[in-house]
Amino acid sequence: MTKTIIFDLGAVLIDWNPHYLYRKIFDEEAKMLHFLENICTPDWNEEQDAGRSLEEATQLLIDRHPEQEENIRAFYGRWDEMLGGAIEGTVDVFRELKESGKYNLYALTNWSAETFPIAQERYEFLNWFDGIVVSGTEKDRKPFDSFYHTLLTRFDVHPSEAVFIDDNLRNVKAAEKLGIDSIHFTSPEALREALKEREIL
Repeated sequence: MTKTIIFDLGAVLIDWNPHYLYRKIFDEEAKMLHFLENICTPDWNEEQDAGRSLEEATQLLIDRHPEQEENIRAFYGRWDEMLGGAIEGTVDVFRELKESGKYNLYALTNWSAETFPIAQERYEFLNWFDGIVVSGTEKDRKPFDSFYHTLLTRFDVHPSEAVFIDDNLRNVKAAEKLGIDSIHFTSPEALREALKEREIL
């Protein structure tokens, strides 16, 4: 029986995309993509999610690519411009789950501890969670087992009584290995259907 729903945040409840910022900076899509694929890369960003400071991360890239200093500094200097709106269809699902009163609702997110407060201030629905585990604060992240165990232990969640929702298939598979029923998020509509199939909605 499901007692707990665990949400990822980015690309599930919150639309975050570096393209929103860097399309303002680069006049050509190809140049922007090259920069984000070779300099400010997803792997580099994940190290901040795991606890590396923004200052250290920025300086690391400037030392390697001094000619790109201004663009590198923009990643965190103008980070809030990467935030789109809430993903309203998912927020509606979240609201229904919250109002049902049937489930404990948690978030497990790969997010820098230094930028997460910006999101908390912007998105009121983050206050609806019974608890949030932020990778940058824990200095650990998905898909490592230890990060999932932090949430399970802290909130006394049994894997067999939880459902986990994430847009990253890597993270979904990691949760499934721990015995957590998981939904690979592709759209709010598909999420709603998956929850109906489980008789959660």
